[in-house]
Amino acid sequence: MNNKKEEASHVILVPEPYAGLAYSFGWDRMKKFFLDLFLITLIVGVVWIPYSIILSLDGRHIPGGGILQIFGLAYLLLLMAPIDYGSAFVFLKAVRDEQFEVKDMFSVFETNYLNVVLANLLHWGIVSLGIFLFVIPGIVFACKLAFVKYLVLDRNMDPVEAVKESWRMTRGHAGKIFLMGLMAVPITIAGLICLGIGVIPAVMWIRCAFASMYFAVSESEEVKAENEKE
Repeated sequence: MNNKKEEASHVILVPEPYAGLAYSFGWDRMKKFFLDLFLITLIVGVVWIPYSIILSLDGRHIPGGGILQIFGLAYLLLLMAPIDYGSAFVFLKAVRDEQFEVKDMFSVFETNYLNVVLANLLHWGIVSLGIFLFVIPGIVFACKLAFVKYLVLDRNMDPVEAVKESWRMTRGHAGKIFLMGLMAVPITIAGLICLGIGVIPAVMWIRCAFASMYFAVSESEEVKAENEKE
């Protein structure tokens, strides 16, 4: 069941913070804004192509391979990460039924670009450390930091603040986020089975679902805070 939050002259639907409801809510939002989100996902996919090519090359067996690998890392951190964060924020706007344009995914380059780059570096540094510590801690850290990219852009937090806040907000919800990750696997496989092209709407659905979970948790906290004031 969805909660309802009244804002201005219209009512905004807010999902409950559960994995299945996040996917259900995300599905509805994906259908409503399909063309916009489809184009955004295509753009992100195109940006991934050069990095995928670099990954496919063995830098040890080609001239200048080491420089190519360094370029790939810089490309990942300085271009791909900001576009990923910017596109995630647009997905969040779609989930919240806010006005947006496709070009909004690039606004991060004009606003808090440095925070995004550093937040992504800190995020994956923590997750990588967890994976190094026998994998399971890495999975836990990934679930606990699932909201970092939204917090940096939605609340203009710096990297450390975003990591701390995501860790706090996911308290009691990390298991649900992990379940959402598991649910993403068959959705992606089904998309690949559909002649490969189905992976695009699959990714769109998954991204809408995770944005819906952040939306649900943040709104439930806001309602709780308002009730405590009364």
